[in-house]
Amino acid sequence: MKTKYILTLIAAAGLFFTACKHDNYVEPKATLSGRVLYNSEQVSVRNNGTQLELWQDGFALRALIPVYVAQDGTFSASLFNGTYKLTRKGNSPWLQQSTDTVVIQVNGNTRVDLPVTPYFTIKSTTFAVANNVVTANFIVDKVVATSNNLQNVKLYLGSSILTDEVRSEHKVDANLATVVLGANSTITTTIPTALRTLPYVFARIGVKSSATGEYVYSQVQKIAVK
Repeated sequence: MKTKYILTLIAAAGLFFTACKHDNYVEPKATLSGRVLYNSEQVSVRNNGTQLELWQDGFALRALIPVYVAQDGTFSASLFNGTYKLTRKGNSPWLQQSTDTVVIQVNGNTRVDLPVTPYFTIKSTTFAVANNVVTANFIVDKVVATSNNLQNVKLYLGSSILTDEVRSEHKVDANLATVVLGANSTITTTIPTALRTLPYVFARIGVKSSATGEYVYSQVQKIAVK
């Protein structure tokens, strides 16, 4: 009986100290936010597909802090105040930088804009709907001249604002022979039956370089179907 009593006390003490650990945990109160930019414009990507990395020196358990870029080219992370190293990872829709580490001093709410050089850009994107057919007009420009070929150009339609190569209800490839760099290009597609019941759909253009696995996108647009 005495042994059982002692074990009960030990278990209770364990729970007490565990609860104290949780109570003593301090959540980070600083925020690092920013934009991935090219020529002062946000670079649109696949939501949570492109990643940045944060590192903080001076800790025994030094480990990377992943920071995913939202589809509109913005990013945000909750951190403690301190000095961090921010790196731009490879396999992104932009050229890997020769000096890819940016030292950042986080103090409270800190904003940092991160310049990148995308392999391609998309501009002047418009969408029109007539008789259940979407017509997309856009211009693709090549930014990086070497080791970089145009591999895919696609039109995406989705029911969600999160529409991209991984998440969409409908996508169609452009005929690359008709895509002239620096000039207007067009993709047309019939809206799938499942999307015609909606009052609107979300549309984007995606462009992929042979040098990377990720697309760069136009900003998503909400277009009326009916």
